[in-house]
Amino acid sequence: MKSAWRVLRDAFDRLTIYLPIILTAVLALGTYWLVRNAPEMLTPQPAEAPTHEPDYFMRGFSVKNFQPNGDLRTEVFGKEGRHYPDTDTLEVDQVRWRSISPLGLVTHGSADRGVSNGDGTEIQLFGNAIVIRDAAKAADGTLLPRLEFRGEFLHAFIDTERVKSHKPVTLIRGSDKFTSDAMDYDSLTGIANLQGRVHGLIMPPPSAVAPAPKR
Repeated sequence: MKSAWRVLRDAFDRLTIYLPIILTAVLALGTYWLVRNAPEMLTPQPAEAPTHEPDYFMRGFSVKNFQPNGDLRTEVFGKEGRHYPDTDTLEVDQVRWRSISPLGLVTHGSADRGVSNGDGTEIQLFGNAIVIRDAAKAADGTLLPRLEFRGEFLHAFIDTERVKSHKPVTLIRGSDKFTSDAMDYDSLTGIANLQGRVHGLIMPPPSAVAPAPKR
């Protein structure tokens, strides 16, 4: 009986000697198992480039942009509008717009379709495009005649007060009328660069018209 007890005790002593090694091996196997079965970390995915698809629509709307002092700068109206995030542009059906320069000059226009950039400083007009600058008086008292531009395409730059087109345009200044194949008009200098086939009709001012003889 004592011999059996001694054998058992010796076996237990040997077991306690190897117990740390056994526990270490078990822990290592457990760690290996956890690593093999742990879910993979999510790798960062590159941001997808935005496509030329509208991210929102508007119907029967108006969009306003203001100057830093709070004064109205531009206002765009439309039957339906679509915003494209890749170009940050607003495409508008049956567009109408109005702008007021820092000097108080009012310009407005319309077209079958228009495309405005994000801050409303550029408006491209397609189909039956019209841009009109109302008659006004300059700061020095000079009278500025009414200006009207007509064509199938007009590109209006609000901040620089320019109107450009690479297509035929009709320009009406007061009672004068010009047509050309292309045009670049700078309102700040009052210079219109007419290109291609240019035709003009210049009317004399009312004061230059001789009075009719009395009968």
